[in-house]
Order: sequence, then structure tokens, then C-alpha cells
Amino acid sequence: MKKSKVSKPLPVPGLLQESESPLHKMESKDTSATPALNLANHFLIAMPSMQDPVFGGAVVYVCEHNENGVLGVIINKATDMTMDVLFERIDLEVTAANDQMTRKPIMLGGPVQDDRGFVLHTPGARYSSSLTVTDEVAFTTSIDVLEAVAKGAGPQRMLVSIGYSGWSPGQLEDEISRNGWLTVNADPAVLFEVPIEERYVAAMKLLGIDPLMLTSEAGHA
Repeated sequence: MKKSKVSKPLPVPGLLQESESPLHKMESKDTSATPALNLANHFLIAMPSMQDPVFGGAVVYVCEHNENGVLGVIINKATDMTMDVLFERIDLEVTAANDQMTRKPIMLGGPVQDDRGFVLHTPGARYSSSLTVTDEVAFTTSIDVLEAVAKGAGPQRMLVSIGYSGWSPGQLEDEISRNGWLTVNADPAVLFEVPIEERYVAAMKLLGIDPLMLTSEAGHA
């Protein structure tokens, strides 16, 4: 497998380019409308009643919410792949990345385009295809962020996922109204620092909720 170049999509798993932005592909009946509820930089926390095999027990970080729909990444479900395996699969030579970084697990970001990669990270260096969500979180879809990591010059904190979670216009709002999700302002510490297996409880605690006491009738914040 030949090494991918900067601004080229990665092979499996790959990284989307700006022109391939998932939300740009979602159809909206009224592109002039803006969503009444903007959940960018929020966590979606699956209610216990959700039995979906992908989203059951999930915490999703919402990267973008606009008239085209919602794009997010599941942050608490790891695949069996680690960063070093990813680098090997895409033929990317590691010259200076630290062991702690290369051993990080790759997350299952969602069921959409699960043959491609997506990177949540702290902003800083400029990459060829990035969305700045907040001053503390950016979303990059180009390979140059991983090339920087391999050289020891990547973001200080990052999460790499395979696939993403997407909702068409109005779909997520409907799921929330039917008590499928709780929502809360995201905390970067939960996203980047809390151990994967503790992120669901940590996200719940942002709402002041004990998951053991939660019922399917709770609303959202």
C-alpha cells in the first residue's frame, strides 16, 4: 500500500476531505433554515431505554449541527485497533510519536462511513481540512494531522475514530423529544482525559445525575 499524501483521502480507514464533508451530503428541504436547537459542542447521552447496538450506552460529541443535520462522534466505544496499528495500515512511518500516543485505541465513532477516520483534537496547528468547534476542540478530516502525530508534532490531546454518527435534519430533535437522548454542554476533560469506560458516568455527572437512578422518562438540559 502506497503512502497517502497530505490533502489526499486516506486508504481504509481514511479521512474525509473538506469537499466530502458529511453534512454537505445530507439533504435539507429548506437550506435557509437554521435549527431551533443547536447542539454543537454538546454531549448526547443515550438513555437506558435505547437498545440500538451502536448507540446503546453511547456518549456522542456533537461537532456540527446546522440546517443539513447533525454530525457527531461516539467517544466511549473503542475498537480493537490502536494508533500504531492504524499507522501501519496506512503505511505512515512513525519517527517521533510517543508510546503513550501510539497505544491509544481508535474509537468507533458511529455507523456512517465506518471505513474512514475522523480526528477530534485540541486546536493549534493548521491542517488542510479542519472545523474549529470551540477554542478547545477541533475536528479534522485530513491525513496531515496524523502525519504530524507520527513526527511527534501532533495535537496535545486527540481522539481518532472510525466512522461518525449522523442525523438528517430534524431526526435528532425527534429522538430527543421521544426521550432517546440527554444533552449537556461538553467538557473537554471528559472527551480527552477521562478513561473510556468512565465517560458515560462522567457525562451523566455533568447533569448531576446518578446513572443508577436514571429512568427513561428524563428530559434534556
